[in-house]
Amino acid sequence: MSPVKQLVESTIADNKVAIFSKSWCPYCARAKKLLTTYPGLDQSDVKILELDLRDDGSEIQSYLQSSTGQRTVPNIFINQEHIGGSDDLSALERSGKLKTLVAA
Repeated sequence: MSPVKQLVESTIADNKVAIFSKSWCPYCARAKKLLTTYPGLDQSDVKILELDLRDDGSEIQSYLQSSTGQRTVPNIFINQEHIGGSDDLSALERSGKLKTLVAA
């Protein structure tokens, strides 16, 4: 297994919430704010990888695209389930399904 694949897969498997982000992205900021302050989630439940601040960030983004079909950030996983991006996260919150996912 490549180091990038191993990093991505272990980040997803070892954390309740994994967010693959870019530090300058306003959509990422919105998703990070929602998930780091969400009731029932502790700061330690949320792992954020800022791809623009990592040497292997573009490789991680390419791997995520090949495994999820999504190249854009944020790329969000909750309980190892690919959620999608910021709009997908907002839709889950509005529908009440985010609460169920977080509680699982």
